[in-house]
Amino acid sequence: MCGIVGYVGSSTACGKPLEVCLQGLKRLEYRGYDSAGVALAAPGMDHVAVRKKAGRLANLEADLAKHALPEATVGIGHTRWATHGSPSDVNAHPHFNRDGSIVVVHNGIIENYAKLKQTLIGRGYEFLSETDTEVLAHLLDYYYKGKCAGNPLAALTKVMQKVEGSYALGILFRDFPEQIFAARKDSPLIVGGSEEGNFIASDVPAILKYTRNVYYIGNMELSLIHI
Repeated sequence: MCGIVGYVGSSTACGKPLEVCLQGLKRLEYRGYDSAGVALAAPGMDHVAVRKKAGRLANLEADLAKHALPEATVGIGHTRWATHGSPSDVNAHPHFNRDGSIVVVHNGIIENYAKLKQTLIGRGYEFLSETDTEVLAHLLDYYYKGKCAGNPLAALTKVMQKVEGSYALGILFRDFPEQIFAARKDSPLIVGGSEEGNFIASDVPAILKYTRNVYYIGNMELSLIHI
């Protein structure tokens, strides 16, 4: 079962977003996984920074130690258990749109992803992975840069109307580098709050170190988490 964690905060009382995400993912290792990844954003970045590796979380940590990611104000992390596509660096989450301005982590299964993928290919989108999740990143791109005119919540609402299946989503937009967008349908996702920052997670243990103020996101509900 996959794991999601995310953090946005106005101070380093909880630690930096990368540290919080990695610690949260470690607390979700009991769920099982075959790859792990993180994404970070901050004001002024030209794209959301993504790093992901197949195998144990230690593989990702070793890669980050060799090639550091930039400082950030917000981060999301993911541990994946393969459903669509074999375990690999490319198929690991997070997944992103073509210019890296929208990044998604996802638990669940998009049942109509093949049909959506073909529609997006017909619109000129190119896919790097074998996953159903990459469809979400490109579909968000299509609405965000089109009919929704730069409104992330409107774009996410459109996507939720189009996709079939189950999902818990954590999303970063380059244009909103101090916010995490979240949504769920039939897959668990929680929000946690504290004076030092706010969180999303698949399960309470991921953020129990930082807060016990937890809200369970309702089915078909959107959440915006910010500083």
